[in-house]
Amino acid sequence: MYTTEAPPRPMHRQFPGGPPLTGLAAVSTVLFLTGLIASTAMAGATFPSPFDSGASILAYFHGHQDAVKVSAFFQFAAAVPLAIYAATASARLRNLGIRAPGASIAFVGGALAAAFLAISAVPASAPLVRALCALSFAAGGPGSVVPLGLLIAGLAVPAAVGALLPRWLAATGLVIAVAAEFSSLCLLADGFAYLLPAARFGGLAWLITAGALLPKIRPAGTGPNPA
Repeated sequence: MYTTEAPPRPMHRQFPGGPPLTGLAAVSTVLFLTGLIASTAMAGATFPSPFDSGASILAYFHGHQDAVKVSAFFQFAAAVPLAIYAATASARLRNLGIRAPGASIAFVGGALAAAFLAISAVPASAPLVRALCALSFAAGGPGSVVPLGLLIAGLAVPAAVGALLPRWLAATGLVIAVAAEFSSLCLLADGFAYLLPAARFGGLAWLITAGALLPKIRPAGTGPNPA
Protein backbone atom coordinates (compact mmCIF):
# COMPACT_ATOMS: atom_id res chain seq x y z
CA MET A 1 0.00 0.00 0.00
CA TYR A 2 1.42 3.26 -1.09
CA THR A 3 0.68 6.57 0.55
CA THR A 4 1.32 9.94 -0.88
CA GLU A 5 2.15 12.84 1.29
CA ALA A 6 1.26 16.34 0.33
CA PRO A 7 4.31 18.47 -0.36
CA PRO A 8 5.17 20.76 2.51
CA ARG A 9 3.69 24.19 2.20
CA PRO A 10 6.15 27.04 1.97
CA MET A 11 6.60 29.02 5.12
CA HIS A 12 5.42 32.59 4.90
CA ARG A 13 6.46 35.11 7.48
CA GLN A 14 3.68 37.47 8.39
CA PHE A 15 4.14 41.08 9.34
CA PRO A 16 0.67 42.17 10.50
CA GLY A 17 1.88 45.59 11.52
CA GLY A 18 3.64 46.40 8.27
CA PRO A 19 6.62 48.76 8.12
CA PRO A 20 7.24 50.83 11.27
CA LEU A 21 5.12 53.97 11.04
CA THR A 22 7.46 56.03 13.19
CA GLY A 23 10.40 55.24 10.92
CA LEU A 24 8.47 56.12 7.77
CA ALA A 25 7.30 59.47 9.15
CA ALA A 26 10.77 60.24 10.47
CA VAL A 27 12.42 59.45 7.13
CA SER A 28 9.93 61.64 5.25
CA THR A 29 10.52 64.47 7.73
CA VAL A 30 14.30 64.21 7.54
CA LEU A 31 14.29 64.15 3.73
CA PHE A 32 12.01 67.18 3.54
CA LEU A 33 14.07 69.15 6.05
CA THR A 34 17.31 68.15 4.33
CA GLY A 35 16.10 69.54 1.02
CA LEU A 36 14.80 72.70 2.67
CA ILE A 37 17.96 73.39 4.65
CA ALA A 38 20.38 72.37 1.90
CA SER A 39 18.70 74.42 -0.83
CA THR A 40 18.42 77.47 1.43
CA ALA A 41 22.09 77.19 2.40
CA MET A 42 23.17 76.79 -1.23
CA ALA A 43 21.08 79.73 -2.45
CA GLY A 44 21.52 81.94 0.59
CA ALA A 45 17.80 82.67 0.35
CA THR A 46 14.50 80.87 0.82
CA PHE A 47 12.43 79.48 -2.03
CA PRO A 48 10.44 82.35 -3.59
CA SER A 49 6.73 82.81 -3.05
CA PRO A 50 4.36 83.24 -6.00
CA PHE A 51 3.38 86.53 -4.37
CA ASP A 52 6.91 87.88 -4.99
CA SER A 53 7.65 89.97 -8.05
CA GLY A 54 8.29 88.19 -11.33
CA ALA A 55 11.78 89.64 -11.51
CA SER A 56 12.81 88.27 -8.11
CA ILE A 57 11.37 84.85 -8.90
CA LEU A 58 13.20 84.70 -12.22
CA ALA A 59 16.43 85.86 -10.58
CA TYR A 60 16.20 83.11 -7.97
CA PHE A 61 15.68 80.29 -10.47
CA HIS A 62 18.27 81.70 -12.86
CA GLY A 63 20.95 82.19 -10.23
CA HIS A 64 20.34 79.14 -8.02
CA GLN A 65 19.62 76.26 -10.36
CA ASP A 66 21.59 73.75 -8.29
CA ALA A 67 19.66 74.69 -5.17
CA VAL A 68 16.38 74.22 -7.04
CA LYS A 69 17.46 70.76 -8.21
CA VAL A 70 18.49 69.72 -4.69
CA SER A 71 15.18 70.92 -3.29
CA ALA A 72 13.25 69.07 -6.00
CA PHE A 73 15.16 65.84 -5.40
CA PHE A 74 14.58 65.73 -1.65
CA GLN A 75 10.93 66.77 -1.89
CA PHE A 76 10.31 63.97 -4.36
CA ALA A 77 12.16 61.53 -2.11
CA ALA A 78 10.16 62.65 0.94
CA ALA A 79 6.91 61.82 -0.86
CA VAL A 80 7.72 58.10 -1.08
CA PRO A 81 7.79 57.18 2.64
CA LEU A 82 4.76 59.43 3.20
CA ALA A 83 2.76 57.39 0.68
CA ILE A 84 3.91 54.15 2.33
CA TYR A 85 2.91 55.57 5.73
CA ALA A 86 -0.62 56.27 4.46
CA ALA A 87 -1.05 52.77 3.06
CA THR A 88 0.41 51.11 6.17
CA ALA A 89 -1.62 53.19 8.64
CA SER A 90 -4.84 52.55 6.72
CA ALA A 91 -4.18 48.80 6.68
CA ARG A 92 -3.33 48.80 10.39
CA LEU A 93 -6.59 50.55 11.27
CA ARG A 94 -8.50 47.90 9.35
CA ASN A 95 -6.54 45.14 11.08
CA LEU A 96 -7.53 46.73 14.38
CA GLY A 97 -11.18 46.42 13.41
CA ILE A 98 -11.82 49.97 12.23
CA ARG A 99 -14.55 49.86 9.61
CA ALA A 100 -15.40 53.56 9.63
CA PRO A 101 -14.47 55.75 6.63
CA GLY A 102 -11.54 57.15 8.59
CA ALA A 103 -9.18 54.43 7.38
CA SER A 104 -10.01 55.18 3.74
CA ILE A 105 -9.83 58.93 4.35
CA ALA A 106 -6.38 58.49 5.88
CA PHE A 107 -5.18 56.52 2.85
CA VAL A 108 -6.61 58.96 0.29
CA GLY A 109 -5.30 61.99 2.19
CA GLY A 110 -1.82 60.53 2.53
CA ALA A 111 -1.70 59.45 -1.10
CA LEU A 112 -2.75 62.93 -2.28
CA ALA A 113 -0.28 64.63 0.05
CA ALA A 114 2.54 62.47 -1.28
CA ALA A 115 1.45 62.97 -4.90
CA PHE A 116 1.31 66.76 -4.66
CA LEU A 117 4.61 66.85 -2.80
CA ALA A 118 6.16 64.90 -5.67
CA ILE A 119 4.55 67.21 -8.25
CA SER A 120 5.98 70.25 -6.48
CA ALA A 121 9.46 68.83 -7.05
CA VAL A 122 9.38 69.69 -10.78
CA PRO A 123 12.06 72.35 -11.39
CA ALA A 124 11.03 75.46 -13.25
CA SER A 125 12.62 76.70 -16.47
CA ALA A 126 13.08 80.37 -17.29
CA PRO A 127 10.29 80.81 -19.92
CA LEU A 128 7.65 79.34 -17.62
CA VAL A 129 9.22 80.24 -14.30
CA ARG A 130 6.33 82.33 -12.90
CA ALA A 131 3.65 79.80 -13.76
CA LEU A 132 5.70 76.82 -12.58
CA CYS A 133 6.65 78.62 -9.38
CA ALA A 134 2.97 79.14 -8.66
CA LEU A 135 2.26 75.49 -9.48
CA SER A 136 5.12 74.33 -7.27
CA PHE A 137 3.86 76.49 -4.39
CA ALA A 138 0.26 75.33 -4.78
CA ALA A 139 1.22 71.65 -5.00
CA GLY A 140 3.90 71.62 -2.32
CA GLY A 141 2.02 74.07 -0.09
CA PRO A 142 -1.75 73.70 0.35
CA GLY A 143 -1.91 70.93 -2.25
CA SER A 144 0.22 68.75 0.02
CA VAL A 145 -0.70 70.15 3.45
CA VAL A 146 -4.49 69.99 3.05
CA PRO A 147 -4.49 66.23 2.24
CA LEU A 148 -1.96 65.77 5.05
CA GLY A 149 -4.68 67.11 7.33
CA LEU A 150 -7.07 64.48 5.94
CA LEU A 151 -4.50 61.78 6.70
CA ILE A 152 -4.18 63.00 10.30
CA ALA A 153 -7.93 63.38 10.81
CA GLY A 154 -8.55 59.98 9.23
CA LEU A 155 -6.23 58.46 11.83
CA ALA A 156 -7.17 60.59 14.83
CA VAL A 157 -10.96 60.22 14.75
CA PRO A 158 -11.27 56.41 14.55
CA ALA A 159 -8.28 55.99 16.87
CA ALA A 160 -10.04 58.19 19.43
CA VAL A 161 -13.37 56.37 19.06
CA GLY A 162 -11.66 52.99 19.34
CA ALA A 163 -9.41 54.12 22.23
CA LEU A 164 -6.33 53.26 20.17
CA LEU A 165 -4.52 56.53 20.89
CA PRO A 166 -4.48 58.81 23.95
CA ARG A 167 -7.25 61.40 23.91
CA TRP A 168 -4.80 64.28 24.06
CA LEU A 169 -2.98 63.01 20.99
CA ALA A 170 -6.20 62.52 19.04
CA ALA A 171 -7.37 66.02 20.02
CA THR A 172 -4.03 67.52 18.99
CA GLY A 173 -4.32 65.74 15.66
CA LEU A 174 -7.74 67.26 15.02
CA VAL A 175 -6.41 70.76 15.77
CA ILE A 176 -3.55 70.22 13.33
CA ALA A 177 -5.97 68.82 10.73
CA VAL A 178 -8.19 71.91 10.99
CA ALA A 179 -5.15 74.18 10.61
CA ALA A 180 -4.13 72.17 7.55
CA GLU A 181 -7.53 72.63 5.91
CA PHE A 182 -7.54 76.39 6.59
CA SER A 183 -4.06 76.66 5.08
CA SER A 184 -5.79 76.55 1.68
CA LEU A 185 -6.73 80.19 2.28
CA CYS A 186 -3.13 81.14 1.49
CA LEU A 187 -4.08 80.79 -2.17
CA LEU A 188 -6.28 83.85 -1.66
CA ALA A 189 -4.13 85.87 0.74
CA ASP A 190 -0.48 85.35 1.69
CA GLY A 191 -1.34 86.29 5.29
CA PHE A 192 -2.53 82.73 5.83
CA ALA A 193 0.78 81.25 4.65
CA TYR A 194 1.96 80.82 8.26
CA LEU A 195 -0.51 77.94 8.56
CA LEU A 196 1.49 75.91 6.02
CA PRO A 197 4.66 75.31 8.08
CA ALA A 198 2.63 75.07 11.30
CA ALA A 199 0.39 72.33 9.89
CA ARG A 200 3.16 70.59 7.92
CA PHE A 201 5.76 70.26 10.66
CA GLY A 202 3.18 69.88 13.40
CA GLY A 203 1.55 67.19 11.29
CA LEU A 204 4.80 65.34 10.65
CA ALA A 205 5.59 65.39 14.37
CA TRP A 206 2.09 64.09 15.07
CA LEU A 207 2.50 61.25 12.56
CA ILE A 208 5.76 60.21 14.19
CA THR A 209 4.16 60.18 17.65
CA ALA A 210 0.99 58.43 16.49
CA GLY A 211 3.07 55.85 14.63
CA ALA A 212 4.90 55.00 17.84
CA LEU A 213 1.71 54.71 19.93
CA LEU A 214 -0.75 53.11 17.49
CA PRO A 215 -0.93 49.42 18.48
CA LYS A 216 -0.53 46.56 16.03
CA ILE A 217 -3.22 44.48 17.77
CA ARG A 218 -6.35 45.70 19.51
CA PRO A 219 -5.73 46.12 23.22
CA ALA A 220 -8.03 44.25 25.57
CA GLY A 221 -10.91 46.23 26.99
CA THR A 222 -11.07 48.89 24.27
CA GLY A 223 -14.75 48.26 23.59
CA PRO A 224 -16.52 47.31 20.38
CA ASN A 225 -15.02 47.93 17.02
CA PRO A 226 -16.10 51.23 15.46
CA ALA A 227 -18.29 50.44 12.46
